[in-house]
Amino acid sequence: MDRRPGALEDVVNPSREFWCGRRVLVTGHTGFKGAWLALLLHRLGAAVTGLALDPEPGPNAYGLLRVAPLLAAEHRADIRDAAALGALVRAARPEVVLHLAAQAFVGRGYRAPAATFAANLDGTIHLLEALRDLPGVLAAVMVTSDKVYRNDGGGRAFREGDPLGGADPYSASKAAAEIAVASWRASFAAELPPLATARAGNVIGGGDVGEQRLVPDLVRAQAAGEALLLRRPEATRPFQHVLDVLRGYLLLAERLAAGTAPPALNFGPLDGEIRVRDLIAAWGEASGAPVAWQQERGPVMPEAPRLGLDSSLAGEALGWHPLLSTPQAIAETARWYAAWRAGADVQAQARATIDRLVPA
Repeated sequence: MDRRPGALEDVVNPSREFWCGRRVLVTGHTGFKGAWLALLLHRLGAAVTGLALDPEPGPNAYGLLRVAPLLAAEHRADIRDAAALGALVRAARPEVVLHLAAQAFVGRGYRAPAATFAANLDGTIHLLEALRDLPGVLAAVMVTSDKVYRNDGGGRAFREGDPLGGADPYSASKAAAEIAVASWRASFAAELPPLATARAGNVIGGGDVGEQRLVPDLVRAQAAGEALLLRRPEATRPFQHVLDVLRGYLLLAERLAAGTAPPALNFGPLDGEIRVRDLIAAWGEASGAPVAWQQERGPVMPEAPRLGLDSSLAGEALGWHPLLSTPQAIAETARWYAAWRAGADVQAQARATIDRLVPA
């Protein structure tokens, strides 16, 4: 198989035959990845029920992609409320569950560690409990993070069998969720649908407004006419486009339903991790205007200097590989934000990107 990004004739994509008419529960559909996932599932013909908190304030993917009219149903609910979550999951009668709801910000984890664990660990457990003995569920994908691994900063790309850990509260809470999923799978297999965890992070694409994330910070700095402040310009991260990651989630769900999926998979970029400063340079090249930046002075929050993922198992098990190289992912994201600033219909642009990369 040709593994070059963009070799669309050889790409394994989600099956419209599988998803069309399928009842799908997406938790966290008001977030950045969740909004794109709802739009992608709608293009595949799924009947999507969304369950989430309100979206982050200001312009965001949920609003800009006009997700609400695309849903079969949606509910504002907190996954930390076990009773409310259980009732809504039962009422949705899902055939597939994609669990993205989380406290997803490293910085917020430092400020509110207990709430972060409550959302990411307790919320996952509440969903697992809601799925016990629930008829008709074919698969449940529990999304965690690329930060679930015990990271010594050495730079080796992590594989699924590496030790889990996490020094900061966000990373540790996601590693704890991984352990909870494995425990429920081992302890209550007869009562649960097929379960797997999906590990990805540093996802970029249009509509992300997350705090202390590189692309949203870049967009905000440019809009304000200010220099972008970088905490660690030499740090490496596995930046990748949101649609490549979501393709992986859906392929994993399909294989889970068929009984042939591993219990955990990494989804990372084809060409490996790059430095933060290199993303900034690539953004300037793609947009035709260099990005002014400077290194943040004073103390910054602790973060691993190196992070990389080995996604070879996803290729072997699912036939998945990214369609976009990292420079292509950056350029695609820069074009989306340029269209947004120009007042274009960014939902139409997102639909066109989906149709080009994930043709049904």
